[in-house]
Amino acid sequence: MVSQEFTDKAAAVSSLSKRPSDDELLKLYGLYKQATVGDNETTKPGVFDFKGKYKWESWEGLKGTSQEDAEAQYIELATELIGKYN
Repeated sequence: MVSQEFTDKAAAVSSLSKRPSDDELLKLYGLYKQATVGDNETTKPGVFDFKGKYKWESWEGLKGTSQEDAEAQYIELATELIGKYN
């Protein structure tokens, strides 16, 4: 169960006035998936699905991280990006 703070930060990040870098977005994606779903159990996307592969790898890299830790890291990164891009 994610916290209200997590939900608020996710909403704030989705409406930033400037777009974060691809690396920042991938990190956010991985942390979000780890916090909300847990370990990645999906099949790796095909070789020509570059965007899907990068997203999968970002999430896969967090395997073993607890959902609570991922949520805390997401909130920390989101707070930093909100300050940087709003």
